[in-house]
Amino acid sequence: MIVAPSFLTADLNHLESEIKSISYARWLHFDVMDGIFVPNKTYDYQMVSTIKNYSNQFFDCHLMVDNPMPDIYRYIKAGANLVTIHYEALGPATKVALQAIRDLKAQCGLSIKPATPIEAIVPFLGIVDLVLIMSVEPGKGGQKFMESALDKIAFLKQYREDNHLTFLIEVDGGINLSTAKQIAMAGADVAVAGSFIFNQHNREQAIRDLENADQN
Repeated sequence: MIVAPSFLTADLNHLESEIKSISYARWLHFDVMDGIFVPNKTYDYQMVSTIKNYSNQFFDCHLMVDNPMPDIYRYIKAGANLVTIHYEALGPATKVALQAIRDLKAQCGLSIKPATPIEAIVPFLGIVDLVLIMSVEPGKGGQKFMESALDKIAFLKQYREDNHLTFLIEVDGGINLSTAKQIAMAGADVAVAGSFIFNQHNREQAIRDLENADQN
C-alpha cells in the first residue's frame, strides 16, 4: 500500500527538516482547507512551491475548498501531480473540474465526505485517476476512524474490477496500524496518515509499517 504522509501535525517552523524526515514515503499529501467548505483553514498553493524545492515526492493535493476551480491551475502550476476535488463542492460541475485537471496534464481525484453515498460519484468513476474516501469528517481533528468507509472501499474495489478501471482508492482519517490493515484488506491502495507518522521517533519505520499493514 502507498503511504501519503499528511504534514498538518508537523512542526511547520522546521518544515524542510520535517519533510525530509518522511522522504522515504513515495507520496506527500497536502490538506488544503479554506475555512468555508470545512471549519479549518490551512496553507495555500505557495506551500506546494516551497516544498517542491526540497522534495521529489509525488504531490497529492486534496482541495477541501468551496470553489476549487480557480485553485486547480494554481496548484498544478506550483507542482501538484494529482489534484483531488470534492463532489459536494461542485455537484453537476464535477466533470468539468475533473477535465480541467486533466487538460493541465495532472492526475485527477474525486473525494466525498462520510455522509455522501458512494453511488453519487459512480458517473465519474470512468474518468478519475483516484477516489479519496474520507473516514473522518474533513476539517476536524482528533476523530476516530469511521468503519462505514470500509463498505465504500469494498464497493469501489468491486466496481473497478467489474468495469475494468484503474483508479486508485485512497483513504484519509484516523489511520493507524489497525485501521490501515482494515482498509488494505477492503481494497485501498493509498493511506493518508498524519499524526501516526509524525508522533513516531522513527518515521521511516512508521511508514514501512503502514505500507505492510495487511501483512502483519
